[in-house]
Amino acid sequence: MARRWRMVSGEQPLEKVEFDPRDPDSGEVVVEIAGCGVCHTDLGYYYDGVRTNQPLPLTLGHEISGVVVAVGEGAGEWIGQTVIIPAVMPCGECDLCKRGKGTICRAQKMPGNDIEGGFASHVTVPALGLCPVDMDRLRAVGLELADVSVVADALTTPYQAAVQAGIGPGDLVIVNGVGGVGGYGVQVAAAMGATVVAIDVVAEKLAAVAEYGAALTLNARDFDPRALKKEIIGFAKDNGLRSTEWIIMECSGTAAGQKTAFGLLNHGATMCVVGFTMDKLEVRLSNLMAFHARLLGNWGCPPELYPGALELVLSGKVKLAPFVEQAPLDDINEIFQAVHDGKKVRRQILVPGT
Repeated sequence: MARRWRMVSGEQPLEKVEFDPRDPDSGEVVVEIAGCGVCHTDLGYYYDGVRTNQPLPLTLGHEISGVVVAVGEGAGEWIGQTVIIPAVMPCGECDLCKRGKGTICRAQKMPGNDIEGGFASHVTVPALGLCPVDMDRLRAVGLELADVSVVADALTTPYQAAVQAGIGPGDLVIVNGVGGVGGYGVQVAAAMGATVVAIDVVAEKLAAVAEYGAALTLNARDFDPRALKKEIIGFAKDNGLRSTEWIIMECSGTAAGQKTAFGLLNHGATMCVVGFTMDKLEVRLSNLMAFHARLLGNWGCPPELYPGALELVLSGKVKLAPFVEQAPLDDINEIFQAVHDGKKVRRQILVPGT
């Protein structure tokens, strides 16, 4: 019997229930889950009142890897394959999808939001966009299938931001907020040839990324906004980097962090809004005009970019192991609370028991 943990409300613990996986319809597959990462979006649903598109009760979780164990009509080639399930799955048929705008597809499906998610032993999802995982190459870099669950979202989200911003050699990239998504943003930008400045308010997170791609780490608590920008200007000058066209990846998902990031805009800058918060902030929008800068949103990641993001892992250019930690799925309520309380530095991956 399959098992899943469902959210009934934010006032009740997640509930474990047994179920029979739904037979896959045409174009669908059933995946036996190897692991599902705990994202701050999940915590937003549970603790902060962010609404899911599908009414509760609902199984959360959208960072999923596993093995395809059943297929519907037209999806036979996937049986037995090890895969990553995209966190956002466009329909592939609408006008938006056909014009390469799948991230704003109005029929997209997100596990743990539009459909049942990955905090379970099995999940039924569309086959379109599944990302195959070469297990021989994965083992060669010391990883398990469960570990690459975080590629869906934690890695692919900043990867899309980097591709969209056009990061390349010679760029100065500033990543604001380097826990989780931001930590991978540092590695992705460095792998693309950029020099990376990492900003956070947690010393342990800064120390971690200093070993994996950050050329300079700055604790925002040590600087006022002017001093922070001045520090980066000095770093750029000392290292022969441009004083214009910085690329700023805002990954903190806080109002304070977004204000800090916006204050770093310079001439020709690009600010990528990667983190999410329900909070509002006040900024002088005319800075975008005065600096001829741009502000880019970043929802999910198109499935066609997943292989490129995974390749960074399989080639060893992006390291997952130092930033992830597996825990039993049955401990989900304790893990949610610990992540919410800031007691977990590494991304938690929940693994179904036997």
